[in-house]
Amino acid sequence: MNLLDHTGHRASGANPASLARYEQAIHELLCMVEDPVAAAQGAIDASAEMTMAHILMAWLNLLGTEPSGREVARHHCDAAAALPCNGREQAHLDAARALTRGHWREAGLRLEDLSARYPLDSLALFAGHQIDFMRGDSRMLRDRIARALPAWDDQVPGWHAVQGMYAFGLEETGDYANAQTHGMRAIDIEPRDSWAWHAVAHVHEMRQATRDGIAWLAPTRAIWSRGSALATHNTWHLALLHLELDQYDEVLRLYDEAIGGTGSMVVLDLVDASSMLWRLHLRGVSLGDRFDAIADRWLAVGGAGQYAFNDLHAMFAFAAADRPSAQQAYVDAQHAALQGDADNAEFVREVGLPAALAVQAFERQDHAGATAWLRSVRSAAHRFGGSHAQRDVIDLTLLESARRSGDRALAGVLAAERLARRPHSALARRFVASTRQPLH
Repeated sequence: MNLLDHTGHRASGANPASLARYEQAIHELLCMVEDPVAAAQGAIDASAEMTMAHILMAWLNLLGTEPSGREVARHHCDAAAALPCNGREQAHLDAARALTRGHWREAGLRLEDLSARYPLDSLALFAGHQIDFMRGDSRMLRDRIARALPAWDDQVPGWHAVQGMYAFGLEETGDYANAQTHGMRAIDIEPRDSWAWHAVAHVHEMRQATRDGIAWLAPTRAIWSRGSALATHNTWHLALLHLELDQYDEVLRLYDEAIGGTGSMVVLDLVDASSMLWRLHLRGVSLGDRFDAIADRWLAVGGAGQYAFNDLHAMFAFAAADRPSAQQAYVDAQHAALQGDADNAEFVREVGLPAALAVQAFERQDHAGATAWLRSVRSAAHRFGGSHAQRDVIDLTLLESARRSGDRALAGVLAAERLARRPHSALARRFVASTRQPLH
């Protein structure tokens, strides 16, 4: 049987039932809702010979950066390799195999070439876009999608996702007005497009449209959080807006309700929990035993040394919860990663390890040491992944380290720099004021 998927690509080994489940999984993945893994498994159950169903399952297990994901992905890559593959499917398989080896750059380049030939392949665009995000490659977040746009229109299934991905790329490259336009267009087409909501949330954060962002996100939570894989992360964005207004009680309420208090063991949720707690910790907010709970979950998940961005967020929890053995285990794992040929060796060398050592120094009250480590990486921090909003935690930690170290000159210029970028920020104004007063 030689069936075509919803964008006109041949699907080797598919039958009508497997293709229906596959397309359900693609829709759920593009919206980041429900359970695309279950739908992809349904496609495999309906036809174990459907090559793209196995490849989709590989991508689903790779893009979340879960420690157990690579082995599952390898299994499905092997299954796909034993089946007939057309040229597009083989290109997907080669890219996924590269990522199972930790070769993020190679996987992204292979998908770039695939999209040049098959611009309507929404899975290739989505996987490439996520790889660009994990690598902190702002330009490709935008340009990978821009290259495909001429082939798309509102008659092609998945148009909303292309709009939402383009919105995020525009936001990460500073084109906030166009980012909001494309993001809102995506949401109008598909109200459950979690990534489009995420893109517009970033626009509010970067524009300092704090109250507007809250007014937009808070009353619509029932829409963007329902069955969403980004429910935690988009709640994190809402909490971040409240944090900018010093509304700590509301931040903690949201944290307990939908960020760290859910008990989630998903790595990306743990990143959000650690990040929010560390920001509150820098401000001196009392957190009770919240860091202990997150540290326990990081220990249970494991995966040290696979992806430096995640490791830094685990270190926030281990340092603040005073878990010296866990801290050392993560530092050791990062040193081991430096010896490998995966791209993470570069992420660790350039950003991850110095940043982790800075966090340790900060908690030891060695603020001069923390300052030195963070100054060495802040300008290159994009190289280990994440967004501008996520990486802002590095600048915040540096500023607080410099202030506590007594280096008034450095703290003063860092505070002035932040106020210039965030002229309406109460925190930035406090930083400026604190550098003009004696430290106690």
